[in-house]
Amino acid sequence: MLTDSTPYSGAHDREIETLAEFDRVAAAGSLAGYRLQAVDLTDRTSVLLSLDPAEAVFLGCPMEPAAMAHVRARGAMVFPPVPYLPFDPYRGALYTPDALYEGLEAGYPTTPDARAYEWFQRTRADGDILASMLRSIHDDAISDALDELLTGARVVGVMGGHAMERGKDTYAGAAVLGRTLARSGLTVATGGGPGAMEAANLGAYTAPFADAMLGEALELLAKSPSFTPSIGDWASAAFAVRERWPDGGASVGIPTWFYGHEPPNAFAGHIAKYFANAVREDGLLARCTAGVVFLPGAAGTVQEIFDNATPNYYESRSGPTPMVLVDREHWTRDLPAWPLLEALAKDRPMAARIALVDSVDEAPDALARLTRNAPVTR
Repeated sequence: MLTDSTPYSGAHDREIETLAEFDRVAAAGSLAGYRLQAVDLTDRTSVLLSLDPAEAVFLGCPMEPAAMAHVRARGAMVFPPVPYLPFDPYRGALYTPDALYEGLEAGYPTTPDARAYEWFQRTRADGDILASMLRSIHDDAISDALDELLTGARVVGVMGGHAMERGKDTYAGAAVLGRTLARSGLTVATGGGPGAMEAANLGAYTAPFADAMLGEALELLAKSPSFTPSIGDWASAAFAVRERWPDGGASVGIPTWFYGHEPPNAFAGHIAKYFANAVREDGLLARCTAGVVFLPGAAGTVQEIFDNATPNYYESRSGPTPMVLVDREHWTRDLPAWPLLEALAKDRPMAARIALVDSVDEAPDALARLTRNAPVTR
């Protein structure tokens, strides 16, 4: 299970993402072969002039002209910072709610999240190769940071619709689910948006507190039930909860600017936000190594069910991972995804890894049974 202080893994041991890491490596006398991401080196000119930078790569690292000339002349590759962008394409870490919502008191349109979406909308259809390249670099940097964060974690996904409103029993149920999963030692990951996604991240946030805290938080949030008509009011209510109960449990949100009308929720401590929704969807599900719980949803959730079923069917990610669908009527009558999923699973190993339950309260036990490979009555 992650905490907000979980350190990144040392698996990417040739990457330098902070000034402290730079100083540690520089003390050894060489930057040869290292990759530096978005580290401000303007105060390290004398150090850079003394180091061997052969085959190093500097990605968006501000530095003095003399230092830049030195590292380039000695075999380094330099990708300079890109001015006027509302985001850093070379970033070495995931986003936080505070970073995406900086300046919210002046209105949501002023925040980095809103400005990045506006830039995306303006550039996505004009065929500009620079904008396309910058989006791709950004998304690859996000994937790299997400891999570092989740190394060794047992990740369970919670998927569901964005229309689920605060104040509803379904929202409270999804929050209790997130709390239960987090308390069992799992890292909760969602699509990072409103509705069921926010509820599950909220539940994980409340996991370290007494049970009553969640009820109080739900009451406060119910005063702003939806991100429409005001994203600002909706987000401010979440930040008020975080301020009243700081240092909650960590979880992951993986949203996208492709669905820019869906703002990120403030309860996921680690936010991997993408421009490319296809990369985001596949990456989210691929990282749910401990399984996925699918709450009632619409087209997006149906897509996620079968995006996850495909590698389970072909066993392309090793063995199939557990899939729990919640709400029998929804998944057999309203949107009958379950009969098709069950038909796909027949006579295959994934048959022992899928379950349909009536209520969200049953989901954690069903997930645990599937994880043990025990047969599940459906």
